[in-house]
Amino acid sequence: MPNSTEIFKAPSADFDLLHLSRWQWLEQAVGPVVALPTEYPDGYHVPQHRHSRSQLLHALVGVVLVTTRHGRWMVPPDHAMWIPAGIEHSVEMLGDVSMRSVYVMPQAIEGLPEGLRVVGVTDLMHSLIVESEKLPQGGELEGRGGLIMNLLLHEIPTLPERPLGLPFPSDPKLAALCRRFVAAPSPHATIDEWADSVGMSRRSFTRAFQRQTGLSLSTWRQQACLFAALPRLADGEPITRVALDLGYDSVPAFITMFKRMLGSSPRGYMRGARESVEVARRLIGPVRLESPAP
Repeated sequence: MPNSTEIFKAPSADFDLLHLSRWQWLEQAVGPVVALPTEYPDGYHVPQHRHSRSQLLHALVGVVLVTTRHGRWMVPPDHAMWIPAGIEHSVEMLGDVSMRSVYVMPQAIEGLPEGLRVVGVTDLMHSLIVESEKLPQGGELEGRGGLIMNLLLHEIPTLPERPLGLPFPSDPKLAALCRRFVAAPSPHATIDEWADSVGMSRRSFTRAFQRQTGLSLSTWRQQACLFAALPRLADGEPITRVALDLGYDSVPAFITMFKRMLGSSPRGYMRGARESVEVARRLIGPVRLESPAP
């Protein structure tokens, strides 16, 4: 088998072949949990694929977009995406990304999430992920390594869900409205305008949108604005510019929405993310791969 540097830190031109090699290795690996690192360049796109294991996708550095037929999810630093086994998904990198993925066998432990979700990564989980990637992978572990992996597994069901998913309606007309909004988000779009554009009454529209996305239009719209704002804030753009570009009448209105959705001001949220990134940069270490058991 290729070593970890060849698999996970190769030039982007070789990524397609290396992804296939990793997928083949992963499908043969034993043990309930496998933790693997990958370094991606800005703009790289991982095409549609799926795993026989569930995946906890965590970006130590950078922001990623995960797309499935159920919608799109944004995963900024200090967060992770839970992708159940068998779900087809693609991943897009916004900025250079240091990704750490934890792959879990179905039914490895009770209480694992059943659906797609973005979760917050606690300090404990962050440390466990960083430590787990330093361990030999692809086999059963004992001693300290086994304890780390077992605790990591037990922590997954406790991770707090974050409102960074953006599910799309199944109805093509409603989905088209959502795609246009994501391309040019604004807090001023009204239910009546959206309902009129697809020839529906306000009541029929709100019921259909709620049924197909699980969210009200107001909540969905706020999450779409966060979708657009977080990568720009992560790149260091001023809060004022981001708020006004998104159509907010004032910066305080944008900050109020941000606090309501994520529990922190934009400045405090991004400061915490940057501190997490700096810790990650100091702790990132190589992973050693063992040949999968026959």
